[in-house]
Amino acid sequence: MAELYVVQSFNQAKGCYSPDAPIQVQDASQARRLAERLSLYKAAVIAFVRVADINTGDYSVPRLLVAIGELPEEILELERAD
Repeated sequence: MAELYVVQSFNQAKGCYSPDAPIQVQDASQARRLAERLSLYKAAVIAFVRVADINTGDYSVPRLLVAIGELPEEILELERAD
């Protein structure tokens, strides 16, 4: 099992959000720092962690590390990671 830390940024055009390519990072602190930096020029950014079983391809439900910007309610309702 491995913890995967991911930062996902979004652009906004004509009221719609479009995701950028997700960025995998080493740990939670790096995910938070990158999210903060990207939020300076992106409409919204989230950082999350999920557990993956590489052998089976199973992934846990993402746990939110940080959410910056106006985001859909379903993202904001994710369980928060400590």
